[in-house]
Amino acid sequence: MNAPNPAPLLDVWCELQCPDCRTALDDVRALRERYGDRIEIRLRHFPLDKHPHSFAGAQAAEEAFAQGKGWPYVEAVLGRVEEFAAQGEPFLVEVAGELGLDAEEFDTALIDGRHILIVDADQAEGKVIGVKGTPTYEIDGKLLDGSKNQAGLRAQIETIVDGLLGA
Repeated sequence: MNAPNPAPLLDVWCELQCPDCRTALDDVRALRERYGDRIEIRLRHFPLDKHPHSFAGAQAAEEAFAQGKGWPYVEAVLGRVEEFAAQGEPFLVEVAGELGLDAEEFDTALIDGRHILIVDADQAEGKVIGVKGTPTYEIDGKLLDGSKNQAGLRAQIETIVDGLLGA
């Protein structure tokens, strides 16, 4: 008997200091609503040099996933990118506390660098496959760059996913 096909994987290349990534959350939410667990949506980190706190933000997001609230944390930080830009790492710890996560552990994770390898690996892979900015989506080997314009990207992703799901 054949194993069922795995859910299509949508990688969302993002960084938490990026205002365009905040806009992309609407598409991510809509895709989650439409497909539920028939699609896997994975956050991938692509910190940009122009955003000085983005590397710390990526590490903090990984800590939030480790504590079981990754996407709510990502949404909370992206919802307040201006505050994050102004306050830096203390803001990341503050948001963790607001969400009921172990803020002290966040602080420690940012100091001990336990998630740096994941962030570095994501960034390296992103560069290899052609990610130039955020947000960028990758599904079924297709790269969709939303860093300049996000218009129509959700429809393109839905077309690809529907094809993969045989809808």
